[in-house]
Amino acid sequence: MRALLLAAGIGSRLRPITDTVPKCLVKIQGRPLLDYWLDLVFQGGIERVLLNTHWLAPQVQAHVMASPWANRIDQVYEATLLGTGGTVLANRDWFQNQSFLLAHADNLTDFDVAGLIAAHEGRPAGHAITMLGFRTDDPSSCGILELDRQNTVLAFHEKVANPPGNLANGAVYIFEPEVIDAIAALERPVVDLSTEIIPNYLGRILCVETDGYHRDIGNPESLRRANSEFKQKPFKGPAGALR
Repeated sequence: MRALLLAAGIGSRLRPITDTVPKCLVKIQGRPLLDYWLDLVFQGGIERVLLNTHWLAPQVQAHVMASPWANRIDQVYEATLLGTGGTVLANRDWFQNQSFLLAHADNLTDFDVAGLIAAHEGRPAGHAITMLGFRTDDPSSCGILELDRQNTVLAFHEKVANPPGNLANGAVYIFEPEVIDAIAALERPVVDLSTEIIPNYLGRILCVETDGYHRDIGNPESLRRANSEFKQKPFKGPAGALR
């Protein structure tokens, strides 16, 4: 399976850090966030990664070229941001008409990639999306999920005052190719997955809850907490050496 890691964002809530550092290269416990992601997905069985860039793109491009995973990473520069769905559509051929993983790479996480892929392969009939869920300590700031007994997503409660629970959308998905068809049907280059595509699949989305760490590091307080809370697991690089 291939994976698209969305890394083009400006990270305005993290200014002034992101005035000079791309959000995906902000350091947590001394390591750029992107490096955690690359280790995670490749160790979890992902074959190849596509990384979209925009803000301070030369820094990201240089960092990736120096990565031990460099020969398994493709990069695409967006002069104008296309939105999450627009990026998928613009790179449609890269996905080779296969199911693929998509993640917002501005979260710090250690979810079970192989487990998510396995769950998608065993998903209920008719489901086109598998979504990672996590328990949040701030439900009103997240998109809260409402599930049935089979863990199918029935409703989203997007940043409401009193949501029904604390199981949140982790912004990691596995999509079937038909989702790209739905994006293309809008006939626009800029499309947002979370508001324009995914809600149309209610009743056809499997949620898999992670029991690991998952936090958006998009503001200074979240970044501070991630630096103090996160317990990094040992990962092996492509040559097998522990990092």
